[in-house]
Amino acid sequence: MPDSPAADAAARLLGVLAGQGLRHVVVSPGSRSQALALAAVALERARALTVHVRIDERVAGFTALGLAVETGTPVAVVVTSGTAVAELHPAVLEAHHAGVPLLLLTADRPDELRGIGANQATDQPGIFGSAVAEVHDVAAPEPGEDLAPLQAAAERAYRAALVTRQPVQMNVAYREPLSGAPTEVAPIAVGALPPAVDHGPALRVEPGPRTVVIAGDRAGEEAEAFARALDAPLLAEVSSGARFGPNLVGAYRALLDDADLGGRVERAVVFGHPTLSRQVPRLLQREDVETVLVGPPGGEWFDPSRGRATRTGRVEAGGPGDHAWRGAWVHASRRLLDATEDLPYAGRPDEPGARERRDHTRTELAALRAPITRRVLVDAVWRATWPHDRLVLGASRLIREADDAVPGKRIRVVANRGLAGIDGTVSTATGVGLGMAGEGSGTVRVLLGDLTLLHDAGALLRTPGEAWPRLQVVVGDDGGGSIFDSLEVAGTADPADFERVLRTPRPVDLAALAAAYGWTHRRIETRGDLDRALTAPEPGQSLLEVPLAR
Repeated sequence: MPDSPAADAAARLLGVLAGQGLRHVVVSPGSRSQALALAAVALERARALTVHVRIDERVAGFTALGLAVETGTPVAVVVTSGTAVAELHPAVLEAHHAGVPLLLLTADRPDELRGIGANQATDQPGIFGSAVAEVHDVAAPEPGEDLAPLQAAAERAYRAALVTRQPVQMNVAYREPLSGAPTEVAPIAVGALPPAVDHGPALRVEPGPRTVVIAGDRAGEEAEAFARALDAPLLAEVSSGARFGPNLVGAYRALLDDADLGGRVERAVVFGHPTLSRQVPRLLQREDVETVLVGPPGGEWFDPSRGRATRTGRVEAGGPGDHAWRGAWVHASRRLLDATEDLPYAGRPDEPGARERRDHTRTELAALRAPITRRVLVDAVWRATWPHDRLVLGASRLIREADDAVPGKRIRVVANRGLAGIDGTVSTATGVGLGMAGEGSGTVRVLLGDLTLLHDAGALLRTPGEAWPRLQVVVGDDGGGSIFDSLEVAGTADPADFERVLRTPRPVDLAALAAAYGWTHRRIETRGDLDRALTAPEPGQSLLEVPLAR
């Protein structure tokens, strides 16, 4: 086998990344990137990391994103040159806006093949613009070349992704021969990693003004702890990671519209990235509302006040606030939210009250046999999910339905709300499941609409020989993009035009789609069937098709 500077350089690059803590590499096959792919597999054999192969680069990008969200550490994705690099852009944008660390290892042509119209050659360095924290354009290695500069670049790239919680691009050029036996493939120990980001002293928030705590996407449990310490209402979105606790206000959207509660807010403390309501941005735009933004470890600031808000990395409560204020919000929310009770015990026929219990049981049984609504669907999925599981919510009407209805529960919820696109939802869920491997027998449930599923249908393709998580994809099938039904355009556009270019119904047989990829499929018609399917998920990968009325 001929000597290959490309193979040696790829082994050094991935060895340095593995030595710093890289544990997952997602690979899409390609010629120019073959040295990186083979070095990754060699490191996997040495038990230094795990390789996940995806033939579609867009699927690969979102799989890496899901892994990084779950593990909290940088994840690398390897692609070949040309359009393969551009296919990563949707995942890179989501990672940038959400603050998720990715290492983009993009293989490239050497200098002599750039700018001359060579096959699969385009301007790759900086192709992601401001969505990456750093770009390292590494020249093709020469025979016998000192690889110390490459090692330094790899160390810097990993640390940048770790500290900034942002994507970092390493654009690495290789020339032929692209394959060969590398001199060494092993993790390479490097210096100590930088400490966690120091946000400085916490901003002390004293009680006094009528305050609400707002928890947006990925706010985390610290939002709930702060609301409890301040004894303030907690307005937590469904993907915040803070939708639990005694201060929770589940029906926050309706109450923000209420003059007696939302109209009297004087201060808002915001964690994470709120995206699921119009009421929250409207509140923060009010000049009579003081706003404190608790900064993300990565991503961008959510600041509808356009600079009037106070920004800080950490907050601490100066003491409990107005108990009556918090109680008014919590009690009003509980009155608004419908509670779904468990099926009661019917009792013996001769017991007192037996007739009333039997009548109630008949009502409950009728409900279990009735067609499923969106509210019933999100409630059932929420109730079936537990802390050892993961719930991934797609960008559809269903996430808003869940945000409006589900009660408090301390579970891990993931949603791509950085840009709130429908891209890569199943891929992200797969990455989340792969990242939680070894933590138990939890199920990753994905709740999404039919168009969101079809947009990422390629993610259903399983790679032979690789471990896959237990995935249960629950599809609310209303025959197209019904989210547009609630927008102004539904009442102004020609109905035929609206149906064609916005709602976009699709004639896809989901059972056949599942069978084509080797997934188990079930069509769910009633609440009883839904509960049974959710609480006893199929082993492996399954798709539940739930018809919904438009």
